[in-house]
Amino acid sequence: MAAVPTPHTVSVRAVLRSPRLLRIEILAGLVTAFALIPEATAFSIVLGVDPRLGLFSSFVGAVAIALLGGRPAMVSAAAGSVALVAVPLVREHGADYLIVAVVLSGLLQVVLGVAGVARLMRFIPRSVMVGFVNGLAILIFWSQVRHLVGVPWAVYPLVAAGIAVVVLFPRVTKAVPAPLVAIVALTVVAVAGGLDVPTVGDEGALPQSLPSLLIPDVPLTLDTLRIVAPYVAGMALVGLLESLLTAKLVDDVTDTRSDKSREAWGLGVTNVLAGLFGGQGVCAMIGQTVINVRGAGARSRVSTFMAGVFVLVLVVGLNDVVAQIPMAALVAVMIMVAVMTFDWHSVRPATLRRMPRSETTVMVATVVVTVATDNLAVGVLVGVVVAMVMFARRVAHFTSVTPMDDVAAVGPGLTSDADDGAPRRRTYVVEGELFFASSNDLVYQFDYADDPDDVVVDLTRAHVWDASTVATLDAIQTKYAARGKRVTIVGANPDTAARLTRLSTLTPGG
Repeated sequence: MAAVPTPHTVSVRAVLRSPRLLRIEILAGLVTAFALIPEATAFSIVLGVDPRLGLFSSFVGAVAIALLGGRPAMVSAAAGSVALVAVPLVREHGADYLIVAVVLSGLLQVVLGVAGVARLMRFIPRSVMVGFVNGLAILIFWSQVRHLVGVPWAVYPLVAAGIAVVVLFPRVTKAVPAPLVAIVALTVVAVAGGLDVPTVGDEGALPQSLPSLLIPDVPLTLDTLRIVAPYVAGMALVGLLESLLTAKLVDDVTDTRSDKSREAWGLGVTNVLAGLFGGQGVCAMIGQTVINVRGAGARSRVSTFMAGVFVLVLVVGLNDVVAQIPMAALVAVMIMVAVMTFDWHSVRPATLRRMPRSETTVMVATVVVTVATDNLAVGVLVGVVVAMVMFARRVAHFTSVTPMDDVAAVGPGLTSDADDGAPRRRTYVVEGELFFASSNDLVYQFDYADDPDDVVVDLTRAHVWDASTVATLDAIQTKYAARGKRVTIVGANPDTAARLTRLSTLTPGG
């Protein structure tokens, strides 16, 4: 399916100077536009607004993000994940309130982008990313099932033929993207053969005029802000998370690093413009991005820009032609996108046997929640939480406490264990990372009743990370003090010592 000219990104200047690269980028934009149109139309219908809003938002979104975004070749348009968040708002208050919410969500994304929220991407583990990708692939495939149920019999051979073209055509030539060949060929077959099959036009009416500035008819009051505020936050976070994860996915495919902070605030500005000229929230379209990058071999901003331009040209200037494209052609392309997106290596028996159970659990949890909620952002958030719990649980088991008797004095005020009548003492060697999960059971590792009067807690091989551990050490000292015994904490590294001094209610070092 791939027609990849190079494994890295390409500058706009390099594309404009090379006829070969320019052809690849333009054709990639065209095939991506074909895939955007029915998706944007369907999302508008789900949202309960005129399909023109989704189509115009896709045009504005793709063009604007091509100029402002931090990830070349990534496509942003009217997205289903963002639309699902706003469904109750449109149902209860109408499309004008949607425009206000989209514009404000864009402003919030600008603020988050400037504040550096993109840096939080480092806290998303690989197992969550794999679950995100696999969940996405399942959602892409599942979204096509509705086009295969209760349809004329001719749809099935058309879909099969489309899949065959996408798979086999690259073996003949990679000069033209295989998805574009499949769309054109199946359209010709359907029209010439007079086949009665569902078409793009059946998804909703296509616009016949250019987009214009939309001024929402809502009162500028605090009550309006109260109504849209929950949806603003949801749309901003869902769109931002999906875009940043898609950027990371494209980074891996192209072996390059994108500017996530620029992508964040660029998406915000794009949403402000999309709200004013389209009316529907936008974010990265993962399926269309995969088509653009993997299927058509795009590597620059030109392809994204042209995708937006072609959306407008096709739905306004050539809407009669576009309306005749059989949905079977687009279903075939999207099925192959799902197949290409899924990380098949992650589910191989050999991989599952080798992978730690905690990693597999995180991946499965991300996939299950993503598919169950039909929301990639929720799936990723749950995956991160599960990963944190699994990590804390795993690290907690790496902590050990080893008692040692008759060790020479190592702390101030302690004498050697010689035969001169000096008191006996016991040293507890604590080893591992001490935080809330690992230190909870620490208090039970000491023999308060039978230990000698002098007890040493050796932290040379440990590190204290939080106030919970400091409180636990205080509790240990308090239990010994109640029995008239003295505890000395030794071996603390500078960071641990500073934390003990700052947070402990007792005096470290006895």
